[in-house]
Amino acid sequence: MYRKSAASGIAAVVGLLVVTLGAAPAGAVPAAAAATCAGATGDFNGDGIVDNVVTDPQATVDGVPQAGLVRVLYGGGKGVSEISQATPGMGTAAERGDQFGTAVAWADFNGDGCADLVVGTPYEDTGGSGADVKDAGIIHIIYGSPTGIGAGSVMEGFTQAAFTPGANGEAGDRFGYALQAGAADNGQPYLVVGVPGEGVVVNGVNQENAGIIVYQQGGKRTSVSQDSPGVPGAVEAGDQFGAALAGTNRYFAVGAPGETIGADAVAAGTVAVFNHTVTDGIPAAIAGMDQAGEGEALTGIAETGDRFGAALSMTNYRPANQTYNSDALLAIGTPGEDIGNVPDAGGAAVVRIEPSGRVTELKGFDAGTANVEGDPGAGDFFGQRVTIANTNTGVVTSTDTVRLIVGIPGRDVDGVKDAGALQLFKPLDSDIGAADKIIKRGSDVLPGKPNPRDFTGISLRSGSVTLYVGVPYSKDPATSKGVLYTMPWTDVDGTTSGGTKTFQPGSGGLSDIGTSFAAVG
Repeated sequence: MYRKSAASGIAAVVGLLVVTLGAAPAGAVPAAAAATCAGATGDFNGDGIVDNVVTDPQATVDGVPQAGLVRVLYGGGKGVSEISQATPGMGTAAERGDQFGTAVAWADFNGDGCADLVVGTPYEDTGGSGADVKDAGIIHIIYGSPTGIGAGSVMEGFTQAAFTPGANGEAGDRFGYALQAGAADNGQPYLVVGVPGEGVVVNGVNQENAGIIVYQQGGKRTSVSQDSPGVPGAVEAGDQFGAALAGTNRYFAVGAPGETIGADAVAAGTVAVFNHTVTDGIPAAIAGMDQAGEGEALTGIAETGDRFGAALSMTNYRPANQTYNSDALLAIGTPGEDIGNVPDAGGAAVVRIEPSGRVTELKGFDAGTANVEGDPGAGDFFGQRVTIANTNTGVVTSTDTVRLIVGIPGRDVDGVKDAGALQLFKPLDSDIGAADKIIKRGSDVLPGKPNPRDFTGISLRSGSVTLYVGVPYSKDPATSKGVLYTMPWTDVDGTTSGGTKTFQPGSGGLSDIGTSFAAVG
């Protein structure tokens, strides 16, 4: 439950937000402090080495089940910080089912050169004793510093009403279910918060679980729904707009996997794309897409339960006629897609986003696509997670620089039910199956062995150098609290070997606490 502290109540926190999330406003950060941080993306202690954030939203904290825990693993082997709602200064209490760490994101919000961490706790009950609002949700911003992040850091907690004056936190809103953050191309930090359970009133009718996002750039915040000016799609109950987010410095995408398409394709799903140009307080919506959009030529047909847009990942794209990354590549998962008569086999697509808002599908594919390794399986959920990376944004984007991993958490592996797997693609190849590769536990790059209901592929993240694979539901006795594998893309490609690192509770300086270690991010 969110509790106001005597030192910094909600009113004080709201007032502070405008200052701390600005574009390094004068006086916000002392010059001496700014000089001590190196400014690397994802560097929370300012030493110039990228750190690793690992979440366990179902972890037991202080004896409280599913309270949730986030760990920051400092680069260079400099230790670990554990952060939960029981961390001193957090202003909240660890409670059963809160699931602190369901979503995480980071950016340098206060301009001091150290990354700051945003943590979503969408199942937080807000309010006070006797008046709790169940699963309204909350987010925390924990500020990095040269001494690290966690206990002793400046911390701010925001309910939806505190973050966006005039908004109300309601039961089931799940404020903070998804997060996306970074620096926009104008240099200002931005933050997108998904609120997929928010009801949206249209023509006097409350459309429950229609969903919204809350967008922050600099010191300005606004709520955006499918009823906002220029935003594609129609507001309907159950759309879950904001359930998935992805972004770059120029664009961000919002998934509404519950969107009904046409008259009866319930939960077929849709995706909206925005840029960071804010007009009248609203980021500009430049494109919308689904599997039934006229003229969009997206692979597939919008069908009930497809959940197009349930997973999103975006990376920069530099066309041959530009000297910078003007465009973006967006990977979209459709885990509920039926392939022929095979239910929930799943599919994925990669589209190119141009500044004009033009969307071009580069690839739409699934396990039944010609030359793609493997076969569609019922309940495979191919595309339940996706991560796409440009491994060299300093050159013209090509098939040599872009890698895509598709998670297949329901796939049976070597006769083992729901062991799960990953699949590597070069999405700019003319033949999507020309260089694809299925990666399972026990392979050269992914240690362990397949176990029933491991659901490998349920947790993915990547950067330009490294792929991060979490197996939070590992059934291997040696990794029964969850495990994270990190590996360079060159290992994944097979051009190098031996670079995979393993992180798990109880080893490498990590406390032996965990339930679903490496569940997200």
